[in-house]
Amino acid sequence: MAKTRDSEKEALVRKDTRVPSAEADIAAFLEKAKTMEAGAETGGRLIFALDATMSRQPTWDQACQIQAEMFQEADKVGGLRIKLVYFRGLGECRASRWFESGEALAGAMSRIACQGGRTQIRKVLAAALAAAAKEKIAALVYVGDCMEEDVDLLCDRAGQLGLLGVPMFLFQEGRDPVAEQAFREMARLTKGAYCPFDAGSARQLAELLKAVAVFASGGRPALQALEKQGGKGARLLLEQMHSGKR
Repeated sequence: MAKTRDSEKEALVRKDTRVPSAEADIAAFLEKAKTMEAGAETGGRLIFALDATMSRQPTWDQACQIQAEMFQEADKVGGLRIKLVYFRGLGECRASRWFESGEALAGAMSRIACQGGRTQIRKVLAAALAAAAKEKIAALVYVGDCMEEDVDLLCDRAGQLGLLGVPMFLFQEGRDPVAEQAFREMARLTKGAYCPFDAGSARQLAELLKAVAVFASGGRPALQALEKQGGKGARLLLEQMHSGKR
């Protein structure tokens, strides 16, 4: 009998020592899951491409102010990450890291000065293709006023972006006919949209860029919701995306 009681006592001791261990394992697992969730990336990825040649300085300054509104609008839906791509001078084209806040992006943009040179849209598209090969890109925005390159080469690269599911939203300052034709075709090939805006019209450009930010963050449903709230930029984009007219 004594041996039996001793065996039962040992079994209880072993059981008791296992309980804290199991609780510790669960606690460690939950903590790790919490850490992973906190570090998980959220929000859509948007490539924000700008012509930074000398004629673009006024619009560049406007874009520095507007991009903060893009983040704010996207945060209402699901967040946003932006990669800045720009070209200027004699063959310079740069792509930034992914920014998650308007302040960080504004700081980077404020250190960039426009320089004279020809357009390098082909390099913008190459950077977008390289990014899209690594991760899902929700959209590519391009803001410029002219096009001085082989349009067939640009359309070929735009078509590749279209196959990867990356719509291009091209916003043209002014109405240069050569640029307009090229921009419309690239928008068509990627199932994106083309919109001209008036020189010096910061509010008009802001509405368009905020609409794309919402699209990148929440897709077409979020863009439709913004339109119902009276978003003029959302309405302009959806009109083109619905009709197929670019």
